[in-house]
Amino acid sequence: MPEKNRLERVEYTKEMNKAGYTILIPSMAPIHFAMLQYVFRSSGYKLEVLENQGPSVVQEGLKYVHNDTCYPALLVIGQMMDALHSGKYDLSKTALMITQTGGGCRASNYIFLLRKALRKAGLDYIPVISLNMSGLEKNSGFTLTLSMIRKLVACVIYGDAMMQLFNQVRPYECAKGAAQQVVDRWTETLCAQFDAGKGVSVGQMRRNLRGIAADFARVQVKKIPRVKVGIVGEIYVKYASLGNNNLEDFLRSQGCEYMVPGILGFALFKVDNRLEDIKLYGGNPAKYAVCKILMEYLTKMEKELIAAIREYPQFVPPSPYEHTKSLVKGVIGYGSKMGEGWLLTAEMMELAELGYGNVVCTQPFGCLPNHVNGKGMIRRIKELYPNSNIVPIDYDPSATRVNQENRIKLMLAVAREELEKETGEVPAGEERREEAAAAV
Repeated sequence: MPEKNRLERVEYTKEMNKAGYTILIPSMAPIHFAMLQYVFRSSGYKLEVLENQGPSVVQEGLKYVHNDTCYPALLVIGQMMDALHSGKYDLSKTALMITQTGGGCRASNYIFLLRKALRKAGLDYIPVISLNMSGLEKNSGFTLTLSMIRKLVACVIYGDAMMQLFNQVRPYECAKGAAQQVVDRWTETLCAQFDAGKGVSVGQMRRNLRGIAADFARVQVKKIPRVKVGIVGEIYVKYASLGNNNLEDFLRSQGCEYMVPGILGFALFKVDNRLEDIKLYGGNPAKYAVCKILMEYLTKMEKELIAAIREYPQFVPPSPYEHTKSLVKGVIGYGSKMGEGWLLTAEMMELAELGYGNVVCTQPFGCLPNHVNGKGMIRRIKELYPNSNIVPIDYDPSATRVNQENRIKLMLAVAREELEKETGEVPAGEERREEAAAAV
């Protein structure tokens, strides 16, 4: 390779960290990332979760990333490049951070695409930190300690609990903003516990999870018939409002209650895959032992999360990972594990079981794993769950928001008709099928 085309990696050093470099990371799940940001800051890193959105992010992505690359990569890199060009940051003291899994998905190449974008913009002196637990890249100025890992895992579990309960309470709250107040109060409480070295043991997490569930149960609500919608898909597009054109806001505007499967299930899926790979193909026994311990710990915490929510019959707890995994047995092979793999199919089936069978399957255009395990499995899922009502939505720079929302409206019109037959009442946000079809 000619020297001029070589992408040299700029290391994030201890000196950079001491100098107070600002580390920018892309946004995704708001509740989880608010705590994640605090954990990094309290560990000595000046980290900021980016919130910039709008057309400029997409345009920056299109400028620096080939449009055949997956949409999440384009948005993540576009958001970072837009932030760097905003004038808000001292670029001589700025670093970027991005996750790196080492898997077969194109997402494993984000970090190299980002460095290529920086070079194209003349900013290749800015270090890019790889956030991984696989030893793929190391930086002397950044280390994931055991204490940080425990806190980050706790962020996932607490974040999932608050996200699940917030989504079930907010559509029915009598006082607007009451559910958000519970999230804000517990986020502050948990971050204070992290500062004191608390909130991460099994006992402490059990108490906190029960406290979170109890506080959401105290929010005064008025139950009215609402269409219940599930959201699944590629992990970034599923959670990030930037990636799904503010899908959650749109569903709220249509009078829906929605459920989004938690990040913990995805984490269990990834650890489970590591274990299966080592069983099938061999590998480091020490690595297997560490993965097994992590799997057992995550499973234990999943049980605590489910138990806390289950104490209140008005709430619907998520299904255990093992049950979700069992749903796809005989439907799709466990070897289909690229990206979200079989978990995507399983989550649609889980949502149908839990009463959220009206599903929006969010897919980056051209994401093969999602088209196989998402759109490709809809017919089979409908055979098993006849009442399921699934609409796959492609997200891409060329896809218009109006077309996406009209297709969702058509799905919701069908769902409202079914709910009206069941309850004898007109659901919130009522829109007839004929009207939605005319809009499409």
